Amino acid sequence: MRQTIFFTAVLLCTSPLVAQTEQLTVPLTNPGKPYTLDAHLIRGSIQVTSYSGTDLIIEATASDSEVDNENKETVDGMKKISRNKGYEITANENNNAVSVHNNSFDHAVKLSMKVPQQAGKLKLNTVNDGEIRIENITGELELNNVNGPITVKNISGSVVATTVDGDITITFNSVDPDAAMAFSSLSGNISIVLPNAIKANLKLKSDMGEIYSDFDIVIDKAQPKVNRTSQSGMYKLEVEEWVYGKINGGGSELMIKNMQGDIFIRKSK
Repeated sequence: MRQTIFFTAVLLCTSPLVAQTEQLTVPLTNPGKPYTLDAHLIRGSIQVTSYSGTDLIIEATASDSEVDNENKETVDGMKKISRNKGYEITANENNNAVSVHNNSFDHAVKLSMKVPQQAGKLKLNTVNDGEIRIENITGELELNNVNGPITVKNISGSVVATTVDGDITITFNSVDPDAAMAFSSLSGNISIVLPNAIKANLKLKSDMGEIYSDFDIVIDKAQPKVNRTSQSGMYKLEVEEWVYGKINGGGSELMIKNMQGDIFIRKSK
């Protein structure tokens, strides 16, 4: 079974744009079975929480700051009566695989999505003017935000999270012991809260920050890896300052890389 759902909301205002929320319900082909959600925004925020229903519910809200102040209010004595602040959200469902897109460069939109409680696989991406926020989800998360933070609370499963400019904050209820996880930021702190009994192999690096933890981490005292290369009379020396360690004897792979920010690895309370 394949169904394609198109959701379009067009807002034309003669006064400054007021935040307006529109809702779309996407039924799953196989309710109660695992699902995938792939959501992409160019401008805006993505928020996902679980609920007790079987459908995927999408709420889209246009930013209330999208007033067009760049164009003139009057031209040759004529007043502007349209602010051209419409947007389009498209959702496609195929055998429990849902993709959600908004390809507008002009308008920031917040997507608030409710998903069923059964395990899912989420791949969420946004570029500008927003954050990614996830709560109470079971499954596998792949999160990418270029200019904004990533916040995940009460996740059971695994996470791969990357941002260029923003903090990463992840709190786990439980961790998939068979999944490798990675967290990376160029500018922002990375804070990971892990179950006390987790078994993990750590690979950690912060170029311009510090690394802190309240776990009893056994640090590998091996010397830094040194690479020497040459090409066309040019010689390069590279020293990789990674910190390797183990929590509770080691287990699943966990990599955290930061450039301009600190790394915090905390026990759950």
